[in-house]
Amino acid sequence: MDLGLAGRVALITGGGQGIGLADARVLGGEGATVVINDLDAATAERAVAALATEGIDAAFYPGDAADEAVAKRTVADVARRYGRIDILINNAGIGVKPAYPVADMPAEAWDTMIHVHMKSTFLWSREVIPHMKAGGFGRIVNTCSMNFTGGGRPGVAHYSAAKAGILGFTQTLAKEVGPFGITANAIAPGYVETALIAQFSPEMRERLHQQNPVGRMCQPQEVAALVAFLCSTHAGFINGEHVCMDGGRRDFYWG
Repeated sequence: MDLGLAGRVALITGGGQGIGLADARVLGGEGATVVINDLDAATAERAVAALATEGIDAAFYPGDAADEAVAKRTVADVARRYGRIDILINNAGIGVKPAYPVADMPAEAWDTMIHVHMKSTFLWSREVIPHMKAGGFGRIVNTCSMNFTGGGRPGVAHYSAAKAGILGFTQTLAKEVGPFGITANAIAPGYVETALIAQFSPEMRERLHQQNPVGRMCQPQEVAALVAFLCSTHAGFINGEHVCMDGGRRDFYWG
């Protein structure tokens, strides 16, 4: 099925590795030009070099996704360079280590989590909307998590709150941009086989496999396939949705 992505320009925050890089591969493989933002310039540069060997047109812009100046500067430059921005994947985020019960959580830990996840999602969405309106087409895909829809997990209230906030933001955004040919949706992956998960102990990884009805963890390219469909011309009537991708587990308590 032709997804209608050839010639599109896709901007991916946190795109240097993991799910973001998988998104870049799939979108680029469908003919889109991919632009990667990542805090780690070396990681982003390696990602773009790897994509180039696969015949994918890619560029990178280093910087903190939650920095307003970075978002403004990058979006403006990408629009000048390519003449359009069609797709935004808000993928940038951080993990939850160390975890804190609410009673022991430093305010700084709360602020950092909300800042990185929610502020970055807001900033990049705000900046790309005028360009998508000008083109009469846009796809915004935000990253939530099953951690907040699966009943909650002790120790990560800040993460759950940030991801729940992104869903609320997405649903409101969808109503605002829908009339302009732009959709906004959220994906909620379960545990995905990335470098972050690779840090878990073998015992924990095996436990996660056993707890999932599918008997394994999600692969980055599986998330990317969902993202690509939501960005396609076939998904124009999917707007304001929250698509779960957790193998059917739903309950994320592993205490």
